[in-house]
Amino acid sequence: MPMAEVYDDNLFDRLFIWLFSRKMAHAIGAHTAVRGYGGFVDLSKQIMQGRNAQQQQAAVAQVLHSLVPAPVLWVIHTVFSPTRLVCVLNAWFAAQMFEWLVGPCEVAEAEVQDLDGSVRSQPSAVQIKKCRYLEESQCVGMCVNMCKLPTQTFFTEKFGIPLTMTPNFEDLSCKMVFGQMPADAIADPAMTESCLKECSAGRSTATACHKLAR
Repeated sequence: MPMAEVYDDNLFDRLFIWLFSRKMAHAIGAHTAVRGYGGFVDLSKQIMQGRNAQQQQAAVAQVLHSLVPAPVLWVIHTVFSPTRLVCVLNAWFAAQMFEWLVGPCEVAEAEVQDLDGSVRSQPSAVQIKKCRYLEESQCVGMCVNMCKLPTQTFFTEKFGIPLTMTPNFEDLSCKMVFGQMPADAIADPAMTESCLKECSAGRSTATACHKLAR
């Protein structure tokens, strides 16, 4: 088994970890004795306990909403359309602001399909080299239910900026593409992924992870 990455969180990183953890604890009325990023993941696991996939996604949606004031969401959704520039700027912002959450990442080129079916190339993707959240949790269900699906929905529906996230469960990388409409959950390949080999609750490597939505 490859050695886990070692992260040296700076003051900015620790502040965001604390803020997100506080919002998560408030959303579910829980707490954790684990400090730092481990506590953030521990709260994520607590959200999963006793909740189905839809309830997990709803809890994360509540956390995301609590981080962005409603007037700000309204302005972004009303004023900004998902133009090439807006999508590129979102990718740059995400790459700068969320390394604490997902680990090292960089802006990358992506092929984006417009609503009319035409395809254009633009640097509106974020390539996550090895997702810290997925590596720490070792859980396909946590990746999909508590990161991928609620984040896609939040950006696409609340910001009005389409986002597709494509995790790679082999090397734990992920690609976020701003400007690309996400696939329906029923047709998303991530929904058929089996448990990771390192998952302590894995039931079978031949079937979809039991924590994914049915």
